[in-house]
Amino acid sequence: MKHVETNTADVKRLLHVKGKRHIRAMEVDMSWDSFNLGDVFLLDLGKVILQWNGPESSSGERLKAMLLAKDIRDRERGGRAEIGVIEGDQEAASPELMKILQDNLGRRTLIKPALPDEVVDQQQKSSITLYQVSDAAGQLAVTEVAVRPLAQDLLNHNDCYILDQRGTKIYVWKGRGATKVEKQAVMAKALGFLKLKGYPSSTNVETVNDGAESAMFKQLFQKWTVKDQARGLGKTFSIGRIATFFQDKFDVTLLHNKLGVAAQERMVDDGSGKVEVWRIENLELVPVDHSQYGFFYGGDCYLVLYTYEVNRKPHHILYIWQGGTSRKGNAEPEPPVRLFQIRGNNKSNTKAVEVPAFASSLNSNDVFLLRTQAEHYLWCGKGSSGDERAMAKELAVLLCDGAEDTVAEGQEPAAFWDLLGGKTPYANDKRLQQEELDVQPRLFECSNKTGRFVVTEVTDFNQDDLEPSDVMLLDTWDQVFLWIGAEANAAEKERALATAQEYLRTHPGGRDADTPILIIKQGFEPPTFTGWFLAWDPHIWSEGKSYEQLKEELGDAAAIRRITADMKNATLSLDSEDSEPKYYPVEVLLKKQPQELPEGVNPAKKENYLSDQDFVAVFGIPRGQFAALPGWKQLQLKKEKGLF
Repeated sequence: MKHVETNTADVKRLLHVKGKRHIRAMEVDMSWDSFNLGDVFLLDLGKVILQWNGPESSSGERLKAMLLAKDIRDRERGGRAEIGVIEGDQEAASPELMKILQDNLGRRTLIKPALPDEVVDQQQKSSITLYQVSDAAGQLAVTEVAVRPLAQDLLNHNDCYILDQRGTKIYVWKGRGATKVEKQAVMAKALGFLKLKGYPSSTNVETVNDGAESAMFKQLFQKWTVKDQARGLGKTFSIGRIATFFQDKFDVTLLHNKLGVAAQERMVDDGSGKVEVWRIENLELVPVDHSQYGFFYGGDCYLVLYTYEVNRKPHHILYIWQGGTSRKGNAEPEPPVRLFQIRGNNKSNTKAVEVPAFASSLNSNDVFLLRTQAEHYLWCGKGSSGDERAMAKELAVLLCDGAEDTVAEGQEPAAFWDLLGGKTPYANDKRLQQEELDVQPRLFECSNKTGRFVVTEVTDFNQDDLEPSDVMLLDTWDQVFLWIGAEANAAEKERALATAQEYLRTHPGGRDADTPILIIKQGFEPPTFTGWFLAWDPHIWSEGKSYEQLKEELGDAAAIRRITADMKNATLSLDSEDSEPKYYPVEVLLKKQPQELPEGVNPAKKENYLSDQDFVAVFGIPRGQFAALPGWKQLQLKKEKGLF
């Protein structure tokens, strides 16, 4: 058995990156026999990570592998690792990198054909099992928790867990609140798995500490978040259930935590940004007084500019509200009797629309405000909900200064019917409470990768199904989104737009031809789009950068060659371009200010400039043992010794 700790640079492993629906990395045997033409492989040597792209691998797999390599470098190696890329069909262009592969994997053999994505997806789905090790009931128990897909919420900080990757690797996760007994027992249980399931004794068993998880461990879960980071959607709530978590007040954090609400209500945030409103008069923009914000008259046209921030950068949305004809001359005098139909169950979707002031306009399912110069009535239909009535009362405060009388259906005074011209029949069927969306969102892939333009529907979709090399069409009924992948070509973009228009025109449901078609670029998705996806990860595409852009940012072959020479001969220092390492006395490195340090010394890595003898004298352990410690532990020791 090989037992390692996380966050170490002294590793040597081969990772297999594969999948169409759910791209994941699995540790495999260090051999050319593990390779195939359709996938991507990462050779992780600690200070060097080489990415080999199978000629038939997808752009999504290549991008996922590169992001994983960067994550390992930045989070586990402190940025002190070089990444090189080898295109499997152009190996001759990377002789130095190929030599490193062959030095570690042996002489290159014939690469196996590609495996179908569907086969590997099914293999990966059943290849991971999570077990809980807990003594919460007074007796130590090992319980199977789940198989893939895994969710971070399954990990209880007061327990320990064993994550079995079908014998290729076993992770031992120790919760920070777990008891001493649990932490000691979980390793023994993991070792027992080797014999119980007939795994080879060479199986890698890796310890993972709560709060210091490796990138390889985290990517096995559907979504991994850290403390104080906004959480994903978790579950898509239907419109009919919005009131259950909004209650009477609008909670700012809900738009981040429950993105489905933002999507369904077409909101990008909580509305706290800057709002500017203009009315169009004689083709000129006339500013609307702030006290009249939210009031729109059917005879006018308006422009509403909303400014909000994302990552401290201003974003803008320009709304056009178009009435009938534009106003001519002065406004007409206000009618003596006005009737408003009020709909909505929270502050984000409640509005009042004026309807003809007749009894026939009433509806038992809604709330109505009857307004005159002298008296006002808030009429509550029997089918209206408590949330709808509460929101109607808040809106009535704006329209009537709170001077309205609340009237329940069936208990109206005679004056109420007189103002409406007498009591006449109106719609009074009790509304069935809507629990689910009438129409579910649909996702389509628009691609010409086969040589002809094809549109294919993706069922049970998630973020992984958004292919960077294509255009995706998301239909949410009220809106149609065209998501433009960073690597989509011009023909796909042009055909996708025409397809969206034709899709609406020919829809058997009689779709509105004016249904808005919104174009969204990869990496810049608003909450109105991301809310339709389960557990959206805003960093998955590295802020919209394409695979080729990321590839250009990586280190060159010369840097990789220098580091591999360091790994072989242990004579070079990563912090020096010279062939001889530079060491300094401890007292020189203990100086606090960066400008007081010798030229070329990295203030964040002072330990690298200690001689082996001084290193042991300061930390009490050799370099290799120090490097095997989790990153947080290394940082803690450096702070204690005054080297950070």
